[in-house]
Amino acid sequence: MGYTVFMPTATSATEAIAQVNTLATHYAFTVWNAASDFLIILILLGLFFLFAYYVGRGPFVALMLSFYSAYTFYLMFPYMSYLPTAPAMTALLAQIGLYALFAIIFYIILRRVVVSDFLYIGIFGLFTLSFLGAGFLLALAYHVFPVANVYTFTPAIDALFAPKAFFFWWFSAPAIGLFFLAR
Repeated sequence: MGYTVFMPTATSATEAIAQVNTLATHYAFTVWNAASDFLIILILLGLFFLFAYYVGRGPFVALMLSFYSAYTFYLMFPYMSYLPTAPAMTALLAQIGLYALFAIIFYIILRRVVVSDFLYIGIFGLFTLSFLGAGFLLALAYHVFPVANVYTFTPAIDALFAPKAFFFWWFSAPAIGLFFLAR
């Protein structure tokens, strides 16, 4: 990552241990910062994958489709002015809660009516759709919910999700993935 750590020559065993500790701590934090950039994506990917693996592919597809329906109703919700706007965490949780409520309602509807259990999505397709679903939710976090008021993402994640031009592609990615990967 371009870091140079200058460590003077140790004069005693205690100083040597202290220098090794400083060096190890520096590199551990560097590795942790790089890994934490994508930790949220990995957590969401894992949750989606486990959901699809244990509950089934049909409910997983219903979940992916419920995100689109929930977004439409979230945008058209006429009572947004009644949601709290301060403090920032309360405003964020209220908006995410409303979106989650719509997603749950549409998941139940889609699970009952539309999605069949006789579809096939392989492990690779399941992993890909889980990743695309995680990207979809992060794109919503960047462009719809006031997450920036509560949490500052790292530059690596910003590069993937912050540009407005990328929102369309992250938004449409799960639908495109379902079109090609679900049989």
